[in-house]
Amino acid sequence: MKIAIIGLGYVGLPLARLFATKYPVVGFDINEQRVSELKKGVDSTLEVENEVLKKVLVEKPSNEIGLYCSTAIQDIESCNYYIVTVPTPVDKNNKPDLTPLVKSSEAVGKVLKKGDVVIYESTVYPGATEEVCIPILEKSSGLIFNNHFFAGYSPERINPGDKEHTVEKILKVTSGSTPEVGKKVNDLYASVIIAGTHLAPTIKVAEAAKVIENSQRDINIAFVNELAKIFNLLDIDTSAVLEAAGTKWNFLPFKPGLVGGHCIGVDPYYLAQKAQEVGYHPEIILAGRRMNDSMGSYVATEIIKLFIDNEAKIKNAKILVLGITFKENCPDVRNTRVVDVIQSLKDFGTDVTVFDPWANPEEVMHEYGIETFKTIPSTKFDGVVLAVSHNEFLDIDFSNYLNKNGIIYDVKGALDCEVDGKL
Repeated sequence: MKIAIIGLGYVGLPLARLFATKYPVVGFDINEQRVSELKKGVDSTLEVENEVLKKVLVEKPSNEIGLYCSTAIQDIESCNYYIVTVPTPVDKNNKPDLTPLVKSSEAVGKVLKKGDVVIYESTVYPGATEEVCIPILEKSSGLIFNNHFFAGYSPERINPGDKEHTVEKILKVTSGSTPEVGKKVNDLYASVIIAGTHLAPTIKVAEAAKVIENSQRDINIAFVNELAKIFNLLDIDTSAVLEAAGTKWNFLPFKPGLVGGHCIGVDPYYLAQKAQEVGYHPEIILAGRRMNDSMGSYVATEIIKLFIDNEAKIKNAKILVLGITFKENCPDVRNTRVVDVIQSLKDFGTDVTVFDPWANPEEVMHEYGIETFKTIPSTKFDGVVLAVSHNEFLDIDFSNYLNKNGIIYDVKGALDCEVDGKL
C-alpha cells in the first residue's frame, strides 16, 4: 500500500502526517512555497506541530514508511491509493467552484493504473464524485471505472485550530464505488483513525452526510442571529436569554455571530445548487445563508449607532478591528466574514485599522486587499471592535487605545473589562 495525498492544506497535511505513521505516503501540492516549507518541517497553518511533522518526513519517495512532499506528478506514479483533499469554494455569486477538484482529477488520471483507488475528501454536492470527477479520471487515464480503477468518498471533518479534536480522534465516514472497495476504503481509514469509522452504503450517501452536517449548523446559527436582532430591538440581553434557555437539557447551545470559514459558510450553497438542478428551490437553507451573510453589515450598522448615541463624529473616525481570521486562535482566513464588517465600516467613511497576530498579512492582502498588522499601532482610536476572540485580545487594557468617550463593540461576547468605570 502506498498513498498519495493530493493537496497539502488544512485537511491534506494532517491526514498525510497520520497515514505516514503506518504507510509510505507522498504528499502532492502545486504550491511550491508550501511544499518547500513542509520539506523543512514547517507548517504555516499550525495544524501539525513542526516537531511532529519532522518525525515522519523522508528525503525521497520510497516504499518505506514516512511522508515525502513534492510538486512533481511523477513522484505519485507508484502509489495505489490517491486521496484528494483540495478546496471546494464558491465563486462571487455563491456558485460551487469545482476547478481545484477538476484539475486534481486530471492530474491523478495521468498516473492512474489498473487496480488503483481514488478517494475524495473534498466537500461536494451529492453525486459530484461520480458525475464530475469519475468521467475526468476515465478520460485522463483511458481506464474504465469500476473495471480498471475504483473510487471512494470519505468527507473531511477537520476543525482548523482545534488541538483536541484532531483527525484521528474524529469518527470517519467512508464509502466505496462497490461493496468490496467500500470495505477496503473503510479498512484503510480504520487502520489510523482511533475514533472509528462508519461505512456508508454509497458514495452519494457519504457526500450528502457531509454537506448536511454544516448546513444544519448554518441554519441553527442563523436562527440565533435572527433572535439577536429581535432581542436588540427589544432591549433584551441575547446572551442572558440563551443562558436561561440553555438550562433545559435538549436546548441546542448555539451562539450568534459571523459565519465564515471553508465549511459552514460554503457547504449549504453546494446542497442548494444541486437541489435547484433537480427542480427544487430550497427555502430554509438559503434563508439561513441570507441571514448569516447579512451579519457583517448588521454589526457595522450597530457600531455606527453607538457612535451616534455617543454624539461622536463618524466621518474619518478611527476604528481598531481586532481579528480577521474566520475563528479564534487560528491563522485561517478563508471565507472570513470579518471582511464584511470592515468594508461596511469603510463605506460609512470610517478609518479602519486591523490587528491580528495570527493572520498572515501577505495572505490577507492577496485575498481581500486589506492591510493588517501584527502589533497594535501606537495611536488612540475612537472605537475598538472585537471581531475574533483570540486569546491575545482577552487581556488587553483598552484604556491604552481608546480616546475619551471611545466605544467598544464585542462581536463575540468574550470581553470582561472596564474602561473608565464603564463596560
